[in-house]
Amino acid sequence: MAEADTPSRYRLRRAQGVFAALADGWRTRPRLRRAIYALGVLLLLLVIGWLLLLRNLPDADRLLTYEPPLPSVVRGMDGEIVHSFARERRVQLQFKDFPIQLVNAYTSAEDKTFWTHAGVDVPGVAGAVVDYASKIGSGQRARGGSTITQQVAKNILVGNEYSISRKLREMVLAARIESVLTKQQIMELYLNEIPLGRRSFGVQAAARAYFDRDVEDLELHQMAFLAILPKAPEVYGRARNEASAIERRNWALDAMEENGHISVAEASAAKAQPLGLVQQRSEERSADAGYFLEEVRRQLIDRYGEQAEDGPNSVYGGGLWVRTSLDTQLQDAARDALRAGLLRFGGGRGWHGPVATIDPDNGSMTQQLASANIGIAYENWRIGVVTDRSGQSATIGFANGDEAPLGGLPDALKVGDVTAVSPVGGGRFRVRTVPEISGAFVAQDPATGRVLAMQGGFDFRLSSFNRATQAERQPGSTIKPFVYATGLDQGMTPATMVPDTSYCVYQGAGLGEKCFRNFSGGGGGSHTMRWGLEQSRNLMTVHIAADAGMPNVLKTFSRTGIGTYDQPYLSYALGAGSTTVLRMVNAYSALENHGLQHDASVMDYVQDRRGKVIWRADTRDCTGCNMPQWDGRPMPRLGDRGRQVMDARTAFQTVHMLEGVVQRGTATNLRDLDIPLFGKTGTTTGPTDVWFVGGSPDIVAGVYMGYDQPRSMGGWAQGGRLAAPIFKQFVTETPGKWSGRPFLAPAGVRLVRVDRRSGKRVFGSWPSDSDPRAGVIWEAFKPDSEPARERRGDRVDSLRELIMAQLRRTERASTRAAAAAAAEREDSFVEQQGGLY
Repeated sequence: MAEADTPSRYRLRRAQGVFAALADGWRTRPRLRRAIYALGVLLLLLVIGWLLLLRNLPDADRLLTYEPPLPSVVRGMDGEIVHSFARERRVQLQFKDFPIQLVNAYTSAEDKTFWTHAGVDVPGVAGAVVDYASKIGSGQRARGGSTITQQVAKNILVGNEYSISRKLREMVLAARIESVLTKQQIMELYLNEIPLGRRSFGVQAAARAYFDRDVEDLELHQMAFLAILPKAPEVYGRARNEASAIERRNWALDAMEENGHISVAEASAAKAQPLGLVQQRSEERSADAGYFLEEVRRQLIDRYGEQAEDGPNSVYGGGLWVRTSLDTQLQDAARDALRAGLLRFGGGRGWHGPVATIDPDNGSMTQQLASANIGIAYENWRIGVVTDRSGQSATIGFANGDEAPLGGLPDALKVGDVTAVSPVGGGRFRVRTVPEISGAFVAQDPATGRVLAMQGGFDFRLSSFNRATQAERQPGSTIKPFVYATGLDQGMTPATMVPDTSYCVYQGAGLGEKCFRNFSGGGGGSHTMRWGLEQSRNLMTVHIAADAGMPNVLKTFSRTGIGTYDQPYLSYALGAGSTTVLRMVNAYSALENHGLQHDASVMDYVQDRRGKVIWRADTRDCTGCNMPQWDGRPMPRLGDRGRQVMDARTAFQTVHMLEGVVQRGTATNLRDLDIPLFGKTGTTTGPTDVWFVGGSPDIVAGVYMGYDQPRSMGGWAQGGRLAAPIFKQFVTETPGKWSGRPFLAPAGVRLVRVDRRSGKRVFGSWPSDSDPRAGVIWEAFKPDSEPARERRGDRVDSLRELIMAQLRRTERASTRAAAAAAAEREDSFVEQQGGLY
């Protein structure tokens, strides 16, 4: 009896039968053989198609979380937009923000079946295939066939490569996009991402670029114009193609009418409107604070990267919102004051050469100038390139292609020189001189460390080198307050008598002996420490540094952030080291802030595109500040920021002496500002640099002037003559920023009346508020360091006692002499009489 079949044996036998039948049919039936061949080729084509087109196709689900690259927006301290870091104009809106007629204009011009198709318009694709076939070999690019959904796929996912494979991938992706996104979401992506010329992506950016309006303010004819741009933005957006643009715009209006979106009358009225494009602008809503904003950009790039591929919060793609400490009023005043000072010194010295040169052999010089991105924003000055010169006649060319006659020609001016010019009437220009001398200005809030203004040269468009943060210069006498502060820490007082006499030090066999001297020469005697700082006496400063110890002085420099020096050379006490304006201003801010120093900051906080704060300058934690309900306990308080770099009493004593610099010393030209100010001038050897650093409890600012390649500015150049007037103009132009608050003494400081010249305590006379040179002043002392009390009457009594004692000594001496003479006479008499008996 045969063994019964199991299920597995049954399936095996059936499979063998099928294969046997196919094998038989392959041998005996040609049609079956051809069908199997065709099926194999089809499967092979499908595999190849999958490998070439679909294997690495992007996931349409990415669009659900897609974040377009957005520019970073920078705001000033008042919250107003001052700049944006953008290489492309982009503004992201929601679908509800787009006017319905704007949406209708795009569907009419680009995809009239958008709301009904499933991602691909089959009749449109057929037309595109015919167009492609007709243009093969012509070099022309086929158009049409792309729905709005396909354009979203192209712009965001697959790129703009011109090929059949890209088109197929685009169609597949369009179908997938329609399955994961709503029509409104697709339209929102499209209207935010479509490239429309003038570096604009999206309709809001384009509305600003072409009409200087927001989308909600656009008129019908303007909407129709924006709807024609996707086809050829660089053609229709140019003034020379205005006729073609109007013709195409009117076609879009006709399409809107045909689709029932507007009436015949509305279409006719819109067609009657001119194109009305505004002139393209290079910058929008940007404060004239190039050096400040570049410092912000540099710090953001260091922290988050530059391009979108560097991270989600990159400067040019992350859509950051940056709140800075920039005060535009103070910035304008700092810029104007520094420029005025530079022009006073260098403006009358004649033309010293071009700001740049262009090679005439490299093509159009005006185009080269445009690509060089050199400019100036001072009064009505412009930057141009000399395109022709013949004797005393020349032609100046500008970045926009315009040319004009040029006069006032320096002998050295030649073709290819880039120079500043200004109009003189009649379409003519004359050469202007940008000062060769340069400098920097920084203003800071001493209580927080926030940098309020920063100007790093004459104009950022001429030179991006930021002299406020990058130029290492000798600070000169502006460093002396920190030498004096070290002396105060070592037990001296403002009333300590210090020699103003020669000081020499042996520097070794190679260098020999070095002797210091005062800036103006002279010297002698001893004076109070206060007088030495007010008059900026080098010899007294060296004596203080030597007595306090140069290692201690260098520690003060390091703690306050001025700089770190390896060797304890006494010349460092006179400003021989190097530092920057920003570091000096920050150190002076610590003096005003009772020795509490904050890091200098140009940004308050940074938010991502959703508004989340991702960085703060103030990192203090306020425990309990966000509790939902008050628990009845004391309100939470934030602790102090910053670090204590100096004894608070020492800092105030130093500031108190520096007030005397303004009242009686080297910065008396600031005295008529009539507000409490402290500060110090500085002049380096040469002199190569001149300085002033100082301010009030509200603002501390610093300025220096000098050549980028240091050389002598001339013997008459001094900080009080050149730098202090710049600070004065800054204060004069910003009256509302200076409260007039006095400098407040910290706990542990005693204000005592002393004689200004001798430093001795006075009890019986009072300081004069009206006469800064009065003999009696208030002086600041630490406890138990003030001079002993004495009245002026006591001093007279002491002098009387001294005179009487001298008279008594003289009288006693006379008596003793008379007694001795009498005794001598007596002895002689006795001898003559034969002796005593």
